[in-house]
Amino acid sequence: MIRFLRRLLLIIFLVLLFAGTAALGISFYMQAVTYSRIFSPESGNEADLSEIRGFFGETQADCILVLGCGVKSDGTPSSMLEDRLQIAVSLYRAGAAPKILMSGDHGSIYYDEVHTMKDYAMAEGVPEEDIFLDHAGFSTYESMYRASAIFEVKSAIVVTQKYHLYRALYAAEKMGIRACGMSADLRKYAGQTMREIREVFARDKDFFQLIFRPEPSYLGETIPVSGDGRASDT
Repeated sequence: MIRFLRRLLLIIFLVLLFAGTAALGISFYMQAVTYSRIFSPESGNEADLSEIRGFFGETQADCILVLGCGVKSDGTPSSMLEDRLQIAVSLYRAGAAPKILMSGDHGSIYYDEVHTMKDYAMAEGVPEEDIFLDHAGFSTYESMYRASAIFEVKSAIVVTQKYHLYRALYAAEKMGIRACGMSADLRKYAGQTMREIREVFARDKDFFQLIFRPEPSYLGETIPVSGDGRASDT
């Protein structure tokens, strides 16, 4: 019995070791294949814009794709979301792309990331017709799936914090979107260490989702991002 238990514990240890190594390997791989497409958050200077324009060549990206995150109880953006929106608006003003696609969670009438994002952009002077809303961007995977399938995005500048950009850009590429990322790290964020740990497992999850391609929670009629953003407001 003792010999059996020792063997069982050894097998369990080896399985856990293999699983942990695989999990970290997938995470490192995702970072390795996307890091060269991530640019700095100092979006107002010409060096950053020249890098983006060099990435897309002679044409603009179809849109600036902003990934949602927490909204406060009073309906204002969290610090992370506010920084993403600030970067996105500065890129829009600089002519990096003609449209902004706000993708976030609007799963109920009581929680609405996308209209908070839209209100911020409009208060900064972005015309309503240039703002598209993806109400069912419940995850990074679903945001990228819907950006391609519903909004017909072929190229994008993705805006989120750097730790999240590796997974976002990997998903965009697998969905047929040519994308680079602008990181929105404009300050220190509470709880970042735990966020980084969770992100390892999120990368693993999305890696396999992108192999099997399950449909997102919602699809629907197409709303091309080349059109009028007001068509996406409902």
